[in-house]
Amino acid sequence: MTESTDILDKLPELVATRDWDALRGILADLADQDIAKAIPDLAPMDRERLLAHLLSPERASNVFSHLSTEAQTEVLDVLEDEDKARIIGELHYDDAAALLDDLPDEHTELLMGMLPTEDQQILQTLLTYPEDSAGRLMTPEFIALRPDWTVGQALEHVREQHEVGETMNMVFVTGERGELLGSLRLRDLLLGHPGARVGDIAMTDVVSILTDADQEEAARIIRHYDLEVLPVVDEAGQLHGIITVDDVLDVMEEESTEDFHKMASVGVGLSLKESSAGLLYQKRIGWLVILVVVNIFSGAAIALFETAIEAVVALVFFLPLVIASGGNAGAQSSTLMVRALATGDVQARDWLRLWGKELLVSIALGTTMGLAVWGAGAWLGGADVGLAVAISMVLVVVMASMLGMVLPFALERLNFDPASASAPLITSVADVFGVLIYFSVATTILRLSLT
Repeated sequence: MTESTDILDKLPELVATRDWDALRGILADLADQDIAKAIPDLAPMDRERLLAHLLSPERASNVFSHLSTEAQTEVLDVLEDEDKARIIGELHYDDAAALLDDLPDEHTELLMGMLPTEDQQILQTLLTYPEDSAGRLMTPEFIALRPDWTVGQALEHVREQHEVGETMNMVFVTGERGELLGSLRLRDLLLGHPGARVGDIAMTDVVSILTDADQEEAARIIRHYDLEVLPVVDEAGQLHGIITVDDVLDVMEEESTEDFHKMASVGVGLSLKESSAGLLYQKRIGWLVILVVVNIFSGAAIALFETAIEAVVALVFFLPLVIASGGNAGAQSSTLMVRALATGDVQARDWLRLWGKELLVSIALGTTMGLAVWGAGAWLGGADVGLAVAISMVLVVVMASMLGMVLPFALERLNFDPASASAPLITSVADVFGVLIYFSVATTILRLSLT
């Protein structure tokens, strides 16, 4: 199945025609993800018609799992209780747990009450794990083999349990108490001798993660070891579930979006398309007001050098240039460090070595930019002004770059998110110090008085 943009654009119109037989044929040629993309554009009752009557329960559940949380909530509001239970019951446990976790408590209790007792117990167990932990992300749907089974017995078990496992590419070997002993690719089972013991052909050096580990750590492990499936174990080594690569891709997207929002001083958890204007205002106004207050200090710093400005008006011409250059350099440095910390490329213990490297780089950058602006300063204000502007450029760029590098490390050491060292914050702080540095250098070189 492939995406057809024309069909997706016309889907609301096709649903409105009420030609259900033709619509079923069209839907059969569309991927579940594409149908999910079109659902938010449908009228509420048309969403209900599509999910409850035009798609099989399995496809309806798959389509539902690809909707955003906001869209899922809207769909649940128009579905009959029987249809809700059918769709939720078809979801993989990790998807169902993620949905129930995001819904209001009254919705969660209602939906849980519609599910079989066994499903309720499994979902309640998943929801007891810490938020953003590997345990919350995992699914308990996996296939486990015993080490003393033959390959023939193992294949028969796989055939019987094929609907249980979320993925069939990898199966796991567990002991009597459920402890993880090894793993097997399905290919190894298919090619193995029917009489060979599972324990003899299983890989025993299995990479796993603890249930209470952070989801970002799970994503890092899967990316580092190029895994399709990551087993999740407790402190005793018992296997409780698996994390598949598609779940990790969702986590990586969410974390990247969250970091971008933080670095832009925007509240996290926003969907630009589905958020109201009021919510967007609420999420953005806080940091903007804080930055206004910070920038007041920039104005106060400029007022402090009012006499020097009156004496050499040319200084004002270069002030925005020097300040903006420092802010840009600081934002570059901060972005590089935040991303390196997020991907695990660097650790908090690396700060001193990176500080030295960034110092050399920032001096080189500042010197190059200082030379570039020196000529303009000398032409407009004389040799002394050119020298003041050039030296200020070097010092401001170095100061802002060091601030942009050190602040993410400091936040990491204090157990805060390094992404909080946002570019607007660093730019605003660098502006204050930049003004002080610029006019301090200028008044010293030009022998100007502050009064």
